[in-house]
Amino acid sequence: MTPQLRELDHLPEALLTAAPQRLAGLLGGPTLIHLSGRRQPPLFVSVLAHGNEHTGFAAVQRLLRRYAGQARELPRALSLFIGNVDAAAAGVRRLDGQVDYNRVWPGTLTPSAPEAGIMATVTERLQARGCFASVDIHNNTGINPHYACVNRLAPDFLALASLFSRTVVYFTRPQGVQSLAFARFCPAVTLECGQSGSAGAVDHAEDFLRSALALEHVPAHVVPGDLGVYHTVAVARVARDCRFGLEPEGEDLSLLEDIDRLNFRELPAGTELGRVHGHRRPVIVTDNDGADVTPHYLECRDGSLRTRRRVFPAMLTRDVRVIYQDCLCYFMERIRLEEQATG
Repeated sequence: MTPQLRELDHLPEALLTAAPQRLAGLLGGPTLIHLSGRRQPPLFVSVLAHGNEHTGFAAVQRLLRRYAGQARELPRALSLFIGNVDAAAAGVRRLDGQVDYNRVWPGTLTPSAPEAGIMATVTERLQARGCFASVDIHNNTGINPHYACVNRLAPDFLALASLFSRTVVYFTRPQGVQSLAFARFCPAVTLECGQSGSAGAVDHAEDFLRSALALEHVPAHVVPGDLGVYHTVAVARVARDCRFGLEPEGEDLSLLEDIDRLNFRELPAGTELGRVHGHRRPVIVTDNDGADVTPHYLECRDGSLRTRRRVFPAMLTRDVRVIYQDCLCYFMERIRLEEQATG
């Protein structure tokens, strides 16, 4: 069935305690909820863009229970978007045949998808309200630190990100993500909260939301050197005709069984990522312009898939389904804030 956007000006009480798996029955589809607060314009928060990433929804629940229990008004208006409830019911990133809910926001490569119309409506609603700032909350499926992502290296974006982590990733691809759409008209960040269910993830996300709601304005400065900023420069995807798995499985490519331990580490040239069984190009690397740059980063040598130069990966995962649906990893480079472009 084609999903329909539901828009509410109140919080259904059952939402305060509902498990993510129950949201499809409670809401019926993606839902935008506007809640009043002492200050305007609203803080926008997006959760469950991927159905198996529960931290954002749990953090919002805990935050709203605090205010409901004390009968207090939120310090700032809040507009909450709850995304892929059907995937949440199944406990997966997205259902087979579904689009990725974080690839169909304005700027998407698939503007004709019905879900793209929903995201365009949400974007228009919040732009009209004069959105204070945008927060999209995610989890990783592999071992990664908690970090924040921005799509502009402007001081207010970086200052907002620094409320969550001293590690910040700057990216402009892939297209169609929520934060890129909102970055056109307000400071926008994506929070990556480690693995869903990991210790402290909900606490960390809720602390950030409480801090963001308490702000009178987003700071317009950040101290150079306070942040470690990384720029995603390329994405690695398993070739479509490559059959793969984790060691010892995988007919064409057997990835290291613990490959996600390599995230956010500088890997020297020659680092093995997996064993190759006859496939000539099991992994394809493209840069931010879509150009094939595989030979610059990877090579197949002596039956192994190895790095050809020093690389700094993020979002490596052991989840084969996620690798199929999204990517193997991103490669990053460290940048200095004094070199930032603020436009």
